[in-house]
Amino acid sequence: MTTFAGLGLPQDLVTALARHDITTPFGIQSATLPDSLAGRDVLGRAPTGSGKTVAFALPLVVRLAAAGRSRRGGRPGGLVLVPTRELAVQVERTVSFLARAAGLRTMTIHGGVGYAGQLKRLASGVDVVIATPGRLEDLVAQGACSLADVRVTVLDEADLMADMGFLPPVRRLLDLTPRGQRLLFSATLDGDVDRLVADYLHDPVTHVTGADAGEPEHVVFLVTLQNRAEVLAELVSGAGRSLVFARTKHGAARIAAQLAAAGVPAAELHGDLGQGARQRNLAAFSGGRVRVLVATDVAARGIHVDDVALVVHADPPAEAKSFLHRSGRTARAGAGGIVVTLCQRDQNRRVKALLAAAGITPARREVVEPGSPLIDQVRGPWASPPAPEPERHFAPKRRPAPRGARLRARAGNARVSTPA
Repeated sequence: MTTFAGLGLPQDLVTALARHDITTPFGIQSATLPDSLAGRDVLGRAPTGSGKTVAFALPLVVRLAAAGRSRRGGRPGGLVLVPTRELAVQVERTVSFLARAAGLRTMTIHGGVGYAGQLKRLASGVDVVIATPGRLEDLVAQGACSLADVRVTVLDEADLMADMGFLPPVRRLLDLTPRGQRLLFSATLDGDVDRLVADYLHDPVTHVTGADAGEPEHVVFLVTLQNRAEVLAELVSGAGRSLVFARTKHGAARIAAQLAAAGVPAAELHGDLGQGARQRNLAAFSGGRVRVLVATDVAARGIHVDDVALVVHADPPAEAKSFLHRSGRTARAGAGGIVVTLCQRDQNRRVKALLAAAGITPARREVVEPGSPLIDQVRGPWASPPAPEPERHFAPKRRPAPRGARLRARAGNARVSTPA
């Protein structure tokens, strides 16, 4: 059996991986590490949840540690470009524990937060920057960051960056990096990414794997506009984690509010939330404090949470690529999972075409109403009901506090949607 030590990793990194219960390489890691550790440019394609982050983090850390470069303010040695803020934060969590084992520093650069903290971290000197293209380009233009010392560049989820219109700034940033080593990892590849590979990777070794990602069961539930919200609430009332996708930011907020009204606490993840709220809601979901997360398509690439038992397309997406990326949030790392697409009568033809384009043959297409046994089969065991509210005992009326005291108390009170 292949081991990380057998792939040539230093013992300090093998130990760091073991501390995080990562002991056996996944398929994409076993396939790419011999070439990436040898300094080759690598193009890796593997399904969501198959271990791509570790696959590019290890050669990045190994090469920078071996170079023994002195840390210089505003001049990182490693660069990871990602499409979304959430993905930057989650990638940094993986890269940082490996980097610390090798004595390296990491940081994230993304929008949605102030500049001061990022400027301070850059000036103090970091080895690896995990960044979204827009904010990084802004800091480079300000003279706060130079890419002249970058030895290893990683492009993560390049196809989503293409879909979001980020390839022009990605190209401009790559033009500022030295030749160095370049690694590109993604779940899907298309024409735009092929051109990026041709222009910026030198004689890349291509590895395509399908191992280590489980195969979810796909089900289509035919619902009506009138019963859709009630069916959804029953579906996500199980004990496992459920991820619900909406097409728009307003749709995600509305669905979360509907679930809360039905007694199901749900966190939201969409662009109308500030960065702090987005991170808190994602942490509440990944930490198990909230079992249901309602997210938009863009947020799908930033959700790297294992043990998601159920994905629900409350709003079917517009195209097959989004459908596959949404669905890839379950059945990660060899686990099982179920994907349910809610389909109204006027969506039936479009949903059939969507599934065909995605290469999906659903196990069932059933008309479902609230209380249906089919919902029980998909949902699994009910979650424990929330603890009842304590009884309210009405105290005698008191004279109101002075207005100044009331204002001070109110100032101490300050978005997860919770039941009323």
